[in-house]
Amino acid sequence: MDHKTDYLDPAKSLNMPEMADMTFAVDFLIRVKEGVRNTAVAITETVSPDVRSLLRAQLLQGIAMHQELTELMIRKKWFHPYELSEQYKLDQLSAKNTMEIAEQKLFPDDHTRKGMFDRTPDEHIGGHFA
Repeated sequence: MDHKTDYLDPAKSLNMPEMADMTFAVDFLIRVKEGVRNTAVAITETVSPDVRSLLRAQLLQGIAMHQELTELMIRKKWFHPYELSEQYKLDQLSAKNTMEIAEQKLFPDDHTRKGMFDRTPDEHIGGHFA
């Protein structure tokens, strides 16, 4: 089996926890941005002072969450908003890793499950009659 496609090779999991954390953080940042944007739009769509007040509070929480998450990502070197060449390198590495994962053979050629069990799951109620 080709080393590059061997999904069981422990080398494939090198730095995986860190990459997973970075991926989750980026996804979370995108969701926080969406929430801020949607809340800002919702404020402009409502006329109720109580609802506007509630949405304003949520908007401020969303902005604070965005700031906190951005600072974490910068501190961990997962995001380089002021160093575009560094961010570009990180984005290229991410794209390369994504392509390598997509090219991995994750499943065996034989997808049948025949012979994997010592009995059928419904054997206790009559097997093939169920």
